[in-house]
Amino acid sequence: MEEARKPLLSSYLPEFRSSHNTGSLNFDVHGNRGSAFPGLKKRGQGHGNRSWIKIDQDGNSKVLELDKATIMRHCSLPARDLRLLDPIFIYPSSILGREKAIVVNLEQIRCIITADEVILMNSLDSCVVQYNSEFCKRLQTRKDQAEDLPFEFRALELALELACMSLDSQVKELEIEIYPVLDELTSSINTLNLERVRRLKAHLLALTQRVQKVRDEIEHLMDDDGDMAEMYLTEKKQRSEVYSPSGLCIQNDVSSQRRAVSKSAPASPVRTISGCQKLQRAYSTVASMSKQGSLTSSSSYSENIDQLEMLLEAYFVAIDNTLSKLFSLKEYVDDTEDLINIKLGNVQNQLIKFELLLTAATFVATLFAVVTGVFGMNFEASIFDFPYAFNWVIIITGAVSAVLYFSLLLYLKHKKLFPL
Repeated sequence: MEEARKPLLSSYLPEFRSSHNTGSLNFDVHGNRGSAFPGLKKRGQGHGNRSWIKIDQDGNSKVLELDKATIMRHCSLPARDLRLLDPIFIYPSSILGREKAIVVNLEQIRCIITADEVILMNSLDSCVVQYNSEFCKRLQTRKDQAEDLPFEFRALELALELACMSLDSQVKELEIEIYPVLDELTSSINTLNLERVRRLKAHLLALTQRVQKVRDEIEHLMDDDGDMAEMYLTEKKQRSEVYSPSGLCIQNDVSSQRRAVSKSAPASPVRTISGCQKLQRAYSTVASMSKQGSLTSSSSYSENIDQLEMLLEAYFVAIDNTLSKLFSLKEYVDDTEDLINIKLGNVQNQLIKFELLLTAATFVATLFAVVTGVFGMNFEASIFDFPYAFNWVIIITGAVSAVLYFSLLLYLKHKKLFPL
């Protein structure tokens, strides 16, 4: 019975030893290189395997090379859940509670959390390295101390903590970078500053979507009591260990009764009926125990679900604060864009004003040029007999042009098309 209660990882996860010559990990189960599962064809070296970090309850971590089939058998996960952890594809942040594991995909932290261990996707990212070192440190320092949270919630808490810290640090870096650029843009509107603001705004929108997805995922878990109850892996494991021996004992009693009846002489109808009654009683006992276990689990879930809800609520507040910073930053960008549009509108109005002045002056000058051009033509007229006739024509034409110009300006002012 004790062997049946041991974690199944030892039977499914192959052990690895580091090679002293090449420094690589060699797949070894019985001391020889080869396939760990008889009956399976040997595949190419490293084909289909990925590097994972296994962290147990004592804070010990080691690097393993595992394929999807091994992880699926050990954690009882479907293939679609493992696709969330595939680094080739980019999926939004998600936290899924399953029967024997919790699938976590938060930013760069991609791991599978069980009641006994954490299987973390190995990567050179700083978040993954920090998660490995920090979680091992916490497990080793709190080994002899009483811990309120079970193992899976401690692992989930650290993943949420690092994800929130990573997103918050990115928001702070964006704030430090974007505020000077916006201030410079308000003072000098040019193509270079506009391009920098456009690039930073695209980064802002992408970061807002990532933070919003993490917030929505935590909120979804808090709103669904069934999903939160599904994440109590340690409690489910302890409950299954409590009820499995009794069920086995009842099955052994039933099988012994069957063997005793088969070895005896042909049974009488009375004895046969009594044996059937015992068998029915045994089955009814098993059914009542399973029903009692389900009722106990539902009541325990309703009592202890507040523990996970308070944990999620704390990080929901943190990620909501980060999202509020992004919204404030977005509002500042929008206000800056509005200010720039106002400035550009003012410049456009000044250009329209200058264009109106130039158009009116051109119209008046054209009239003056027409009159002078007519009198400058080579034809005979009686007006040319007077010596100062042409001068008076020029003076009268100029005065009429000036009156006409100011009349146009007054008309534009009356129509509120041109402020004077």
